[in-house]
Amino acid sequence: MSVSVTWDQVRSWRLGRQFLDPRTTVTAGEVVERLCGVQAQVASAAEFAVATRTGAAGEVARDLVSGALVKTWAARGTLHLLRPDTAPDVLSLLASARTWERPSWQRAFGATPAQVAALADAVGALLADGRTLSREELATALAADPRFTALADQLRSSWGALLKTLSWQGVLRHAPPEGNRVAFTAPPWRALPDPAEAAPRVITAYLGAHGPATPEAFDAWLLRGALRKPVLRKWFADLGDRLVTVDVEGRTTHLLAEHADGLATTEPTTSVRLLGPFDQHVLGPGTADPALLAPEHRPLVSRAAGWISPVVVVDGRITGTWAIDDRTVTVTPFPGHPHPDPRALRAEIEHVARAGGHDALAAG
Repeated sequence: MSVSVTWDQVRSWRLGRQFLDPRTTVTAGEVVERLCGVQAQVASAAEFAVATRTGAAGEVARDLVSGALVKTWAARGTLHLLRPDTAPDVLSLLASARTWERPSWQRAFGATPAQVAALADAVGALLADGRTLSREELATALAADPRFTALADQLRSSWGALLKTLSWQGVLRHAPPEGNRVAFTAPPWRALPDPAEAAPRVITAYLGAHGPATPEAFDAWLLRGALRKPVLRKWFADLGDRLVTVDVEGRTTHLLAEHADGLATTEPTTSVRLLGPFDQHVLGPGTADPALLAPEHRPLVSRAAGWISPVVVVDGRITGTWAIDDRTVTVTPFPGHPHPDPRALRAEIEHVARAGGHDALAAG
């Protein structure tokens, strides 16, 4: 089965699937599950990404404490909110790439595969029986072991390169927040599934929010293109008739068969949305996708040190950036794009105020 649609239809369909247009009453867990995780490098950005979809602020912090959500290093090596029942699938695929066995990784971070394996055993023992250790406590305990003394600086690094490998192997996760203290504990899952078992679940979840897409787009979202290509192609091929081919203005992509009719009948949207930094609407397809973001405007969104700016989305396309300064929202359209419709923008600013916990915001 093959379907032909326009990018306007795809953009509108994605907005609906991602609880952005129309917005609906959903829980934080439903948002995280639908989006295949929410990036949480910046805690306030994760809160806003959820709240702009649910209309309720503060749900993320509550769910992290209750255990309804967990925070750990996941897609692209960045911190994400995940549901504890689906996190093992994502981590299994990340671990399958075995990035820590590559010579370039070993040169950059100074650890051999044997040391990573030993670290996994040691950290598992340190966090046994529900123990929680701060980053400094964990690093100090490990550095006292002669096997890991030379890795002390890497273990204390805020980038967490060594600890990410342990996260992907299901050894540790971030503990529920306690102020600014970064701490780790054992995850609630006992083991990770086989990648071949996990792949169909992760791929179908991704396509359900960010499709139609190519295997390469999925790979870029998950691990910046680091998956082994024959394995990636097999994962998609094994889905068989659960997928359909979608031609989007000359680009060949894949979508779940159950969503084909819905996409084909989608009418292009006319909406204005203000999305926060690191929003999954942007990260799902990636800033390099010209159907979402014109290449000449990419440097205005994907900034230095991996920062992804808050964006203005008009009719499903990124057309500018925005910022809040002294309770005033300033929208900066990209060159060649008009300012958003004033009435729609005012309504969106009111929504941003509620989602962000502001008393009131004005348009600049």
